[in-house]
Order: sequence, then C-alpha cells, then structure tokens
Amino acid sequence: MIPANEEPILHGPAEDPAPDSNPHETRTPDGHDLAPHSDFLNDVTQLYLDDIGVNPLLTAPEELDLARRTMAGDFNARQKMIVSNLRLVVSIAKRYINRGIPIADLIEEGNLGLIHALEKFDPERGFRFSTYATWWIRQNIERAIMNQSRTIRLPVHVVKELNLVLRALRQLGATEHDLAESGQEAPHATSTAVEVAHLLDKPVEEIRHILSLNEGTTSLDAPLDIDPDLSVGDAIAADPEQGPEIQLQHSETNRHVAEWIRQLSGKQRHVLERRYGLNGCEIMTLEQIASDLDLTRERVRQIQIEALNKLRKKLLREGLTRDGFL
Repeated sequence: MIPANEEPILHGPAEDPAPDSNPHETRTPDGHDLAPHSDFLNDVTQLYLDDIGVNPLLTAPEELDLARRTMAGDFNARQKMIVSNLRLVVSIAKRYINRGIPIADLIEEGNLGLIHALEKFDPERGFRFSTYATWWIRQNIERAIMNQSRTIRLPVHVVKELNLVLRALRQLGATEHDLAESGQEAPHATSTAVEVAHLLDKPVEEIRHILSLNEGTTSLDAPLDIDPDLSVGDAIAADPEQGPEIQLQHSETNRHVAEWIRQLSGKQRHVLERRYGLNGCEIMTLEQIASDLDLTRERVRQIQIEALNKLRKKLLREGLTRDGFL
C-alpha cells in the first residue's frame, strides 16, 4: 500500500518501457484484450476503452514539449497529455479488479490521480511522466478502495453523503486524515474543511460530522476471527433480490438522468442517445454519428465527453450513483 501523503521518490531518469512491457498497453500484439476479467466491463466501459485505444502514445520529445506547454497554461497541451495517458490508467486499474469497486469507478478514480499528477509534474527533472503519474494513479485508486471498505456498513443515505465529502477531499488533494490529524482548530484543517463545505454548499460542522461517521466500520472483505479463510461477507446470506432501498435509488437516478438529458444541447442529447441506446435510439458508433451530424469523429467524441461530464457533475451534486445509468 502507498503511504497516503508521500510523493514518489524518483532515483533517476526513467527509461522508456520495453516494447513487450508497455505500461499503456491494454491489448496483446495480436489484438486480444489483456483483461481476463472482461465480464466485469459493461458496454459503456468497453466503448470508453475502444475510444481511448485510438490515441497514439507520446514520444519523449513530444511529452517534454507538451508538459512544458501545460506548465505555461496551454489547455490544449494539457488535454493531449491526459488523453495520451488514459490507457496507463486502465492498465493500472485492472490490477484492482475484484476489490469491491466496479472497473468503471476504478478508472474514474485513476483518472483523477492522473490529472493531479499532471498538475504537480515538473518536466525539467528528467523523468518520464508515466513513471511519475503511476504513483498518483495507484494512490487515488487505493484510497478509494480503502474508503469503500470503511463505509460498507453505513446506511445508504449516509454512504451517499460521505462519498460526496471524500470525493471533494480528493479533488482538493486532501484526505480525511489531514483534518483529523491537524485538529479542528488547526489552520490547515479549518481551511480544508471550509473548502470542502464551499464546494458542496454545506456547513463546515456538517462536513466534520459526516467524516466522523466514517470511523469504526468493518469491511466485508475482512477475515472472520473464527475462520481466517472466510470473510465477513461470506457469513452474510445473500438476498435473492435487491432490497427496496437499492431499487428506489436506481429509480431516482434514472428519473434524474432522464430529466438532465432533456436539458442538454441538441447535439449532446443526440450523441448520448445514439451512443448508449437511450430513449429507444439504436446504438451507433462514433463514425456513424459523425456522418449523421456531418462532424468529425473527434468532435463527436468531445461532445460525448462534455455531455457525460455534465451528467456526472449533476449526479455528484445530487449524491446519486451511476449504477442505474452507466
């Protein structure tokens, strides 16, 4: 496990990955997917993997140039650096499958780590970005897994609020440990709590109370005292059907998403409906939609990402999950 608040120690310039051990690669040379757990990938995630697979890897000179331009505030350079390293996030996220979090959420957490790494990356130190970013990607994913294990026994509505706070902390580059260790009256802790409260439009004391509920819970993956080969989850009988809380949560998510899709621009709505077969539309490829709208494939992909980001932000603000949608 990576220490929570330590940056990676890089002892020397990283060599380029060998051709047969490319950290960005997600397929074998003959084109087969490396992931043995492909059953866990839903259609939307697979579409995402297909989309990012067309982005070429950066050479060392290209990466250095883009990183310098990113530091200078070039937004396009920043976007290209991120897009060109999305496959690295996928290859790392796959190592954490079967840890209690869907692969799509692991990738999303890893992407946040990738963005944070780019914000802190100094290209003049002589290291490849993938070497530096790997640490941040792993830290973000592992932190999400630890948070999931700690919150598993909390009521659904509490988990919803807690996950909002934890994600806001990660977006700020902070952790709940920062608040607890510094104490409520410490300047750093107070400043962080105020930032989270402002981001979520909640009182500071409510933020502290929500975080206090994250103590003393037990993971379903924890071993039983009477038999270390069994987990807590193994001792709990599975329900034959989903409980009413889960069904209501999915119903609420679907209702909100349907309304939010209607609020998108015409092109954004057109793209999402045909990419994911919503509202009775047939699922189409990016090329088919591009031809339909007389746009380039890349522009359609950008519209899709813009629309999904809008929906994701709305879901986050409402404290809903994506399980009933994506």
